[in-house]
Amino acid sequence: MAVMMTRRAATVAGRWLNEAVSFLVFCLLDIVDSLLCLVYKVADYVFEAEWKPCYCLSAKEPITETRGKILLSHNNGVSKILTLSPLQELSGRRSKIELEDISETLYTRPSLLSDLSVTELNKRFVKVSPSDSECSHHHYEKTLTKNKRRKTITKSSLTVNFTVVEMLREKIRPQNLSHDVSRWSDCDCGFCTSWASTSDKDHSLFVKTQIPKGIPAKEDVLFIHGFISSSAFWTETVFPSLSATSSAYRLFAVDLLGFGKSPKPADSLYTLREHVEMIEKSVLHKHNVKSFHIVAHSLGCILALDLAARHGDLIKSLTLLAPPYYPVPVGEKKPRQYVMKKVAPRKVWPPIALGASMAAWYEHISRTICLLICKHHRLWQFLAKLLTRNNRTVNFLIEGFMCHTHNAAWHTLHNIICGTGSKLDTYLDVVRDKLKCNVTIFHGEKDELIPIECSYNVKQRIPRARVKVIEKKDHITMVVGRQDEFARELQEIWKTSSF
Repeated sequence: MAVMMTRRAATVAGRWLNEAVSFLVFCLLDIVDSLLCLVYKVADYVFEAEWKPCYCLSAKEPITETRGKILLSHNNGVSKILTLSPLQELSGRRSKIELEDISETLYTRPSLLSDLSVTELNKRFVKVSPSDSECSHHHYEKTLTKNKRRKTITKSSLTVNFTVVEMLREKIRPQNLSHDVSRWSDCDCGFCTSWASTSDKDHSLFVKTQIPKGIPAKEDVLFIHGFISSSAFWTETVFPSLSATSSAYRLFAVDLLGFGKSPKPADSLYTLREHVEMIEKSVLHKHNVKSFHIVAHSLGCILALDLAARHGDLIKSLTLLAPPYYPVPVGEKKPRQYVMKKVAPRKVWPPIALGASMAAWYEHISRTICLLICKHHRLWQFLAKLLTRNNRTVNFLIEGFMCHTHNAAWHTLHNIICGTGSKLDTYLDVVRDKLKCNVTIFHGEKDELIPIECSYNVKQRIPRARVKVIEKKDHITMVVGRQDEFARELQEIWKTSSF
């Protein structure tokens, strides 16, 4: 009994310490990010001869530009960009953009001090023990429900962040359509900019294809990697294992827009629509894919669900690995902010939470990290090869982690992981009600990045989904290191899902 009391006291003290240190650290990071904003303003002007807009600017009413027209509608408090005129195909992209594709978490990220309300303090500090956590959470939800029932009168206003408007302008100005080169703080090596030197004017995604040897392919499989990763996550693990078993599947693994060897346009907002349409163009249309299986990891699960909702009965099976699904409470006014706080809780422990928080909350700190790591990835890869004696696994993981631009990572994180908000509910409902394909979910038992609860949340939404927890494995090792076993599991899923 005394031992249990001691352990509980130590746990409570540890949580309090984590909260206190986190508060101090992130208050300091708020200040550092503001200072870095000024530093990058000057640096951008020095290296690129122009001021670059950032999301630190406060929300302003949109200003109609001279070369194009942004038409806005306001319906039940929802602002939407209907179309950009003149309507035309610009660099293969549609000129129709909806503002709802752009997450407000890009430009609404309150500092820690300004974000601390009484409710937030209760959520951060009261839950120091499991029992207290459950009680405080129940009380919070009950209070929230009561508040939602109260009738309030709010003044309707239409405001759009000035930076978003500026970035949209860049998309419709003909003279800026060639601005595909990376910024000075991004890597300009041959690997990272290979897409810009190809003869492919459509700038399709980089797709690694594996065709069966000696036998015709009977089915197609699309593999989608996760955040700050690349197609190598599949091609260096599962592909060789499937090839060794003489499988009759045509395999496609893509580098998502902004990652790996795929295009990294500086003017892209990396919305869910852009990512999915690039996959459709680069794989489904280009390779004449009629029906297919999907295997997706982490962030890729969101893209997979969007594809499933779009293509319906063409989906033969859906295999999701660590899906980042955080159900938004009913009545939550800011679903995207809610998801961002779940993904990036502004905690220093565990370390992966610190990394996620720095990447999501701080535009300029995250850019500095990309400057130090991604721009100099060749140096880090060289050092890794020396230290690991050219370990193949470490090499491709580092390559996937470091070969992207800050613009791509920043917008993808906010517009997809945070920006989907309650959209995932709709996609999951479509899979549940309109699709008949098998849904299988894998999750590592020791995954500290995305909790196992996310997978069970998906199952709760799709009762027929099967969840398999991989013991003693984390977000990466659920595949890497057990690729042969995972390849056999995939083949079993595909065999039982063929039609």
